[in-house]
Amino acid sequence: MIIQHLVLDQYGSFLGKHSERLIVTKGDEKIAQAPLIHLESVVIANRGVSLSADAVRECTERGIPIHFISSTGTAYASLYSAGLIGTTATRRAQFASLESARGLSLVLGFGIGKLQNQANLLKYMAKYRKETDPDLYEEIRLCSDEVLDHLIEMEGVKQYPEFLEGTATVDNLRQDLMSIEGRGAKKYWKAIKQILPEKYEFTGRKGRGATDPINVALNYAYAILYNQADWSLTLAGLDPYAGFLHVDRPGKPSLVLDFVEEFRPVVVDRTIFGLANKNVSFDFDESQRLTQEARRMIAEKINERLDSEVPFEGKRHPIRAIIQMQARHIGTFLRGERAEYIPLVMGW
Repeated sequence: MIIQHLVLDQYGSFLGKHSERLIVTKGDEKIAQAPLIHLESVVIANRGVSLSADAVRECTERGIPIHFISSTGTAYASLYSAGLIGTTATRRAQFASLESARGLSLVLGFGIGKLQNQANLLKYMAKYRKETDPDLYEEIRLCSDEVLDHLIEMEGVKQYPEFLEGTATVDNLRQDLMSIEGRGAKKYWKAIKQILPEKYEFTGRKGRGATDPINVALNYAYAILYNQADWSLTLAGLDPYAGFLHVDRPGKPSLVLDFVEEFRPVVVDRTIFGLANKNVSFDFDESQRLTQEARRMIAEKINERLDSEVPFEGKRHPIRAIIQMQARHIGTFLRGERAEYIPLVMGW
């Protein structure tokens, strides 16, 4: 059996290495085995999981990241070879761009991609209701157009005198940019609230501390996406903690949070909302956390979505590969080898 993304989510399980494969055991029971030749990532998704030094060394030598996600959906660590962060030219350009117009251009690319993908996802979800619920169809299309209004507003930043003069920076315009994104998000989540079945009792987007099924599922799925973005940025020679729009704070992967914006609607939102509209249950355990089965199901669906192929730059590529390509595009743009950063935009 080919396993590309190995998830360890059972308390008390152990990850070891034997010959050319990783073996997952719990007590005397063999739970899973993954040939290293096909393996692309390992995710530790529960407490009480242990790893052998041999397994860790084999993964790092083969460039297989080991990611750690809490049961509440916090991506709290990633483990990979120290040699991956031995780059300097890209990081020097990244740090220099923090206070230049180039950094601002990158942020605009992220924001425009996010807003366009949010608007397109609303249109995608609305089209299936054109015949069955015309009123809802019109309401969702209106919300999509309102999100696009904010995209136009963000595009308008490029006409600011200071932007045209090349003196504008993210710090100068952070409040303006966050206001545009925030107002766009408000319209987006207002529409999502109307689309999702009432049984989920979704009242709006909430991150940390969420207790409703949709937000808890989103938070867990976003953690998987964050790990993919972190790995891709590191491979591209970038510092995942030196962001642009998201301010610096110890332990905060600010560039990851900037970078994932264009992919949230494409990878996570579309997947979770699709499951919800099929009335899939996101079950909780007695601690009001997602059950092991629910976490496993979400991880499988998100990985399936990441491995699905979509059009990009004239060809079809897996979304996971596009994330890696976009991370490299950030590096070439910041080094001045690319004229602009163009976000991934999905059709509807």
